[in-house]
Amino acid sequence: METNHGQGDDASPIRLAVRTATLEDLKAAARAGLRDMIARPGLSLFFGLVYALLGALLIAGLAVFDQIWIAIAVAVGFPLVAPFLAAGLYEMSRRLARGEGFSASDILLVIFTQQRREFRWMSFVVLFVFWIWAYQIRLVLALTIHYRHFRSLEDLLVGVFTTSGGATFLLIGTLVGAFLATVLYSVTVIAMPLLLDRDVDFVTAMITSVRAVLASPVVMLGWGAAVGALTLAAVVPALLGVIFVFPFLGHTTWHLYGRLISQR
Repeated sequence: METNHGQGDDASPIRLAVRTATLEDLKAAARAGLRDMIARPGLSLFFGLVYALLGALLIAGLAVFDQIWIAIAVAVGFPLVAPFLAAGLYEMSRRLARGEGFSASDILLVIFTQQRREFRWMSFVVLFVFWIWAYQIRLVLALTIHYRHFRSLEDLLVGVFTTSGGATFLLIGTLVGAFLATVLYSVTVIAMPLLLDRDVDFVTAMITSVRAVLASPVVMLGWGAAVGALTLAAVVPALLGVIFVFPFLGHTTWHLYGRLISQR
């Protein structure tokens, strides 16, 4: 693992070289991600199961605490925190690429130690944006459906999908949500694996991630849209699809990072 502490010899922030992404890069990263998942299926699916259980617990908690109004925000926005939860998958792919053996405890230890580094600051950024995401949903609900108490998820869905206010809510919510999702995706897609792989500060990591997206906007935003679509599709069948989709996306993201950031 490279150690440069985010500084050059002149004590100025480093500027990592960013390569232009192509469709072939995405295909190669996806193939490598699938290969890693097949190589260690038990541990890969374990992380997928944890992610699915966290989503289920979160939604169940909303019902218990009578906050079902936010269920749509959670269902759509929960994938935004995936890069943070995928640290274990990144580490697995990193070690597999180097031909290193590892156990489940090795990977979990790496995840734990990351919380003592810049990775934890990125978690605050991710959760902050997710919090904004959730409460913009509440604001839009108040403005369009004249926010009322929803007794159940079915009641919420009826209000959203069968009323004129609900249609307005979906339109505005989609536009605002797409903007927030694009911002968060842009600052994390490369930043998360970069922080795991190198000793850089989280600001440098976020800037590098945004540079990677700007260098190849069509390919990178296309990949972001694919990630969102796959995750949402996986969420629909009672979160069961997440168990398989999440590790595949995590491993693939690591290999995409490796193809875009110059390795020295």
